[in-house]
Amino acid sequence: MSKAQSPDLSVIIITPDFYKTIRKTIGTLRKQTVVNRMEIIIVVPDKTALEPDYSELSPFLCYSIIEIETITSLGTAKAVGIREASAPLIALIEEHVYTDPGWAEALINAHKQPWAAVGPVVRNANPKGLMSWADFIITYGHWMEPLPAGVTDILPGHNSSYKRDILLSYGDSLGSMLEVEAILHGHLQSKGYQIYLEPDAIIYHLGFSRLIPSLPVQFHIGRLFAADRAKQWSPLRRLLYTGGSPLIPLIRLFRLTYKLIRSGAQRRCPYAALPATIPGLVSSALGELAGYARGPGDSKKQMINYEFHRDQQ
Repeated sequence: MSKAQSPDLSVIIITPDFYKTIRKTIGTLRKQTVVNRMEIIIVVPDKTALEPDYSELSPFLCYSIIEIETITSLGTAKAVGIREASAPLIALIEEHVYTDPGWAEALINAHKQPWAAVGPVVRNANPKGLMSWADFIITYGHWMEPLPAGVTDILPGHNSSYKRDILLSYGDSLGSMLEVEAILHGHLQSKGYQIYLEPDAIIYHLGFSRLIPSLPVQFHIGRLFAADRAKQWSPLRRLLYTGGSPLIPLIRLFRLTYKLIRSGAQRRCPYAALPATIPGLVSSALGELAGYARGPGDSKKQMINYEFHRDQQ
């Protein structure tokens, strides 16, 4: 591949098993207005079992299938794909996320500015159920439309884009930094970088439509966040945050309500959706309590059990 043919954007997607697991997401990527400027990086434990449909990959400028021995950490798997990518821009995307046709072009255009990271707005891919709305609001309500373009302090985890050289500057710690991207976003800003929300980049996130497995996922997300956040804290500070964990559901519910009402986004979801978030917020707070008190435990491994095949859960 000559330099003139180099992709503008490398998209990293992980599958734990087969190509059919990521087929729908690949289908939406194939409809991008700049499909011929994109590279697809598929990270999989076993190439021979993948059974890709090469005709569906041929519209992209290029693609690579990267084999890792086993997926024990999503952050580590993403880091492997990033190191193999050839574009100057990296977009991360989950296999249960679907992209609007202008998503990639909007990210590429936004990255012409010096932003270290650019994130999309997020829509609910299964908006018919109350619990799906509750799960969506907890996880991605912060980025519901309508939102203005601009510098922000946090972007959608697992589904934002970055300048590759900035990611690679993290070296061997890149995988752990990608495990909880809220921590990465904070670290980027502490180094003087800015991160940016681009409303013309739109994704659809398929969340959980039932209380189980939504609750354990919120627990493990909360635990990973707290454990990563508290890595360098003193025992006293850990103790204080552990003791304050029962207040987290109330604080988060207030912030979510204020954010959605202020932006007008609450009109896009059922009125009962905000109260329905309470069980998930409590589960997340219990996870944070465990993370502050005992560290991450096996939450990285547990998350992999829930991360894929959302349409079957």
